[in-house]
Amino acid sequence: MGKVVAALSMSLDGFVADEYDSVAPLFGWYQNGDVEVPSADPRWTFHMTEASARFLRRALTECGALICGRRLFDRTDGWGGRHPLGCPVFVVSHSIPAGWPRGGSATTFYPDPMAALDAARAEAGDRIVGVSTPTLTRLYLDAGLLDELTVSLVPVLLGEGVGFFDTLTVAPIHLSDPQIIAGSGVTHLTYQVMR
Repeated sequence: MGKVVAALSMSLDGFVADEYDSVAPLFGWYQNGDVEVPSADPRWTFHMTEASARFLRRALTECGALICGRRLFDRTDGWGGRHPLGCPVFVVSHSIPAGWPRGGSATTFYPDPMAALDAARAEAGDRIVGVSTPTLTRLYLDAGLLDELTVSLVPVLLGEGVGFFDTLTVAPIHLSDPQIIAGSGVTHLTYQVMR
């Protein structure tokens, strides 16, 4: 079975979105270099430094399923039915939005986060299951189900917003020393969750 990996961009003061729920201040590294990195969807091509491209290519090639929450799904309009990673998306939501499910889209909805994780793991097989929201990251950390945590640390202080780790209920959670990739305008830190 593949790893369950949470990967989010975060400000130096611990936020994954600003007070208006925007991630724009944290995503500049996707377009701040000369290396072109195409996604699985031709609508999105990234231009970044070689270091960040090396980091992102792992997600683009190794992710077999992605889990997100309804808020992110709504904010992105469901990525138009196709996530840039090109893998199936499992949305944790108590309701299914109008117009979904859509033909040709590998997006499914689950009211229970554990059922979503089970389905994502079955889909991904030996590939990575990505977790892309702070609430689900904290839930899976608390349950001892997260294997790896990747923080793309952006040198900005947001002051307030959506915190990444502000409601952990099981702590401390010990992490390995980080694998570090220093990009431009971002430092990618990958930690193994110690059990």
